[in-house]
Amino acid sequence: MSEATLQAWRDHALALEQELNHVILGLKPAIRLLIISIFSRGHVLLEGNVGVGKTTLLRAAARGIGGGYQRIEGTIDLMPQDLIYHTYISSEGKPKVEPGPLLMQGENLSVFFFNEINRARPQVHSLLLRIMAERSVSAFNREYQFPHLQVFADRNAVEKEETFELPGAARDRFLMEIEIAPENDAEIHKALTFDTRFHDTDQLIQLVTPNRLHYAELSTIAPMIQHMVNAGNSVQDFVEHIRRATHRPQDYGIHLPDVEMDELMMAGIGPRGSSMLVRAAKVSAWMNGRTNLTPEDIASVFHEVVAHRVFFRPIYELQRTWLARAYTEAILNHVPTP
Repeated sequence: MSEATLQAWRDHALALEQELNHVILGLKPAIRLLIISIFSRGHVLLEGNVGVGKTTLLRAAARGIGGGYQRIEGTIDLMPQDLIYHTYISSEGKPKVEPGPLLMQGENLSVFFFNEINRARPQVHSLLLRIMAERSVSAFNREYQFPHLQVFADRNAVEKEETFELPGAARDRFLMEIEIAPENDAEIHKALTFDTRFHDTDQLIQLVTPNRLHYAELSTIAPMIQHMVNAGNSVQDFVEHIRRATHRPQDYGIHLPDVEMDELMMAGIGPRGSSMLVRAAKVSAWMNGRTNLTPEDIASVFHEVVAHRVFFRPIYELQRTWLARAYTEAILNHVPTP
């Protein structure tokens, strides 16, 4: 793969980012992180209140990626087989079986959006875990492969009844957990409220160039980016210190208000988390036109890659909403930068 080809792909990535920022106002940091996740080939968990643009953003990004797009709603009565097939009675009165959202588009499935994933039962989470890890599923006595698949999910953060939180193993399969929160800018909110082009979501999404990223080629391009961006010894040491700090923050002089640091952590990030951190950071460097990884690249994706992978003791886990952000910021502020 030539340098010119990767530059052309970078141009495609930046063009899609620009289009998404035109369609979805006030979400520039989240959109950049979403583009990074696409080229890192990692799954994404979205966090945000109702009506902030999560679904619109994903639909617009899916149009830019191309390939098959499927969406499913998490509900208390959803079962694993509902992802694979559905049954119905035909007009002739006979039972019929049709492929479900996972199988409907076969190997062309590129974006699978699981809305309100924490409303689904643990059995559904278990199936999704395998799909995310292996990009495959067994059904009808055969194995189905999804080589281009990325899973995007969001959680209902408001209601707690009839919800099932994701287990740690499932959370760890997501490359990033991205907060979707529009900027607190009066002009942006006026535009979203009064500019009629933002009132018709279907028409708005049509402004995104379809199949700009050629979904079937992303799995070939992504490793090339990883190979092109180099991580020097000093950056490698920096990442190792960060990994250690997630396990033993007290060794790096990290203190948080009203937190007993010796009692805070159950577990920090593992090897998968460290490798995903570097993978995302390399894409960040590539998008900024550089071939050498820097601590700034690590910092630009650190919270979104790491925060959902650290596990606090139960008394502190209840305070995760503020504690995770404070914790990742403290690590970046205390671990020496080369």
